Amino acid sequence: MLLFILPNLITAAACQTTTVKTNPSQSGNNADTIYYYRPATRDGTGKYFLGREIAQVMGAAGSDWLERPERQSEENTDLAIENMKLRTGAVVADIGAGTGYYTFRIAEKLTDGKVYAVELQDELINYLQNKIKETKALNVEVVKGDTLGVHLPDGSIDLAIMVDVYHELSWPKEVLHAISRCLKPDGKLLLIEYRGEDPKVPIKPVHKMTVQQIDKEMSSTGFVSDYRGNFLPIQHFLLYRKQNKN
Repeated sequence: MLLFILPNLITAAACQTTTVKTNPSQSGNNADTIYYYRPATRDGTGKYFLGREIAQVMGAAGSDWLERPERQSEENTDLAIENMKLRTGAVVADIGAGTGYYTFRIAEKLTDGKVYAVELQDELINYLQNKIKETKALNVEVVKGDTLGVHLPDGSIDLAIMVDVYHELSWPKEVLHAISRCLKPDGKLLLIEYRGEDPKVPIKPVHKMTVQQIDKEMSSTGFVSDYRGNFLPIQHFLLYRKQNKN
């Protein structure tokens, strides 16, 4: 894809998962696994989840692309943030924050709220910390992540967002379970992903996703669709809530 993002992210601390699946061929175990492995395609990892090949991570080398001047005109990021319907005092987690393109724009609108910038790569973490100092965005807190969960307190988040990040997660099921625990009872998860249904979207296929595939993966981890927005030029805007277990 071009791109983006940052980490395979994310973390494990208060919201940590303990179930780790490995490649049966590597472990010598033929037991069933929720992940399976095949020869990697171009820009893919060769690791599959529910029929989808997980994409390679671009990483810190893509920082300039994340901050490109034309990003607003190409993606209408302002409209995306407007449709997040941020409430007064909300706590938001930008998972796979990268350079904080979304983090700091959200923080400007949440002067009485808080934004966690969750990131894996040290170079990008340093970038985020320096940007906090430069912008004096005291309502932004950087959290170092890993590939299995999110170092955030249980039940603390109103809205978790992943902007062109989810398709690159090494352990999507584990991360989604961790996010679920970090969300408040009425908390939501927002995925913004390039539209895999549209061949005209100029992004490499492994870095795009269809709504059908995303819904399948979300439902397998206890999330149900809450809102589907079709207003962005080249991306899906998909909001999910935790499934009611009653």
